[in-house]
Amino acid sequence: MREFDYRRADDVPGAVALLGADPDARYLGGGTNLVDLMKTGVERPARLVDVRGLPLDRIEPADDGGLRIGATVTNSDLAAHPEVRRRYPALAQAVLAGASGQLRNMATVGGNLLQRTRCGYFADVTQPCNKRAPGSGCPAVAGEHRNHAVLGASDHCVAVHPSDMGVALTAFDAVVSYETADGPGRLPLDGFYLPVGDTPHLETALPPGALVTGVTLPPAPAAARSRYRKVRERASYAFAIGSVAAALDVRDGVVREARLAFGAVASRPWRARAAERVLTGAPATAEYFAAAADAELAAARPLPDNGYKVTLMRNLVVAVLSGLAEEAAR
Repeated sequence: MREFDYRRADDVPGAVALLGADPDARYLGGGTNLVDLMKTGVERPARLVDVRGLPLDRIEPADDGGLRIGATVTNSDLAAHPEVRRRYPALAQAVLAGASGQLRNMATVGGNLLQRTRCGYFADVTQPCNKRAPGSGCPAVAGEHRNHAVLGASDHCVAVHPSDMGVALTAFDAVVSYETADGPGRLPLDGFYLPVGDTPHLETALPPGALVTGVTLPPAPAAARSRYRKVRERASYAFAIGSVAAALDVRDGVVREARLAFGAVASRPWRARAAERVLTGAPATAEYFAAAADAELAAARPLPDNGYKVTLMRNLVVAVLSGLAEEAAR
């Protein structure tokens, strides 16, 4: 491992200044992803700026009636918070579906959103990877890609984003707050992650040196009836091969509002806008749920070994939405 400098930040401006002084520095939250990447040589920071002690560990009401979640709130605390469980249950379910209890006790909200892909080629420094070494190629396209992207990918990268939390936050129109040396900024999560294109190494729209300070969830009455469902290759701790975060407002058998996002199918949590348009105003039936899934998945471009994901996601959408519709009819 490369030797590195370690600094503990006392406040947000100090953290930003410490990182800005060194282009090879990284912020350290729980370290559940960054430290692993340092061990394998993927990340080689010259300085770590520890932000765990910053006053960003609270969940509190936002001015508009939503919730404001600090960047250093642990995944465990987020999932256990009574207002999250009551008003955004799919978010609590998504967090609990991720990692293990020990990791959730360490991992932070900000770090979860900024985690890197778990693609095996990315994690192996002996292999080419456009995300790690721009211009070196993407061996996954012709190699091992069973768990890779079917939506929004390119010939330059077919890796998926591993976050469960991010899928639910995307469905609920979360907004990321950050701080830079020039002042604060905000980004809607739906635009937080950049399209892959031919620059997969550029992953977010954050300005250089920006410190994520929190996430705000706007008020969303439909989110009170929501669900997150994750499919994985084993029942214990594992990353998703497909997941859905959904919220449904059904009145008199008609969908008044739908929120839908997919996980493990693209380089970012995938907001299913086409599916939402089909659902809104339609009967809350399995037939229309399937039609909505088909509308979204029409853009899928699977590789030879991951076409199963299209069928998996279609079935998953129908199952999750049908469950929500049944709850609404009780």
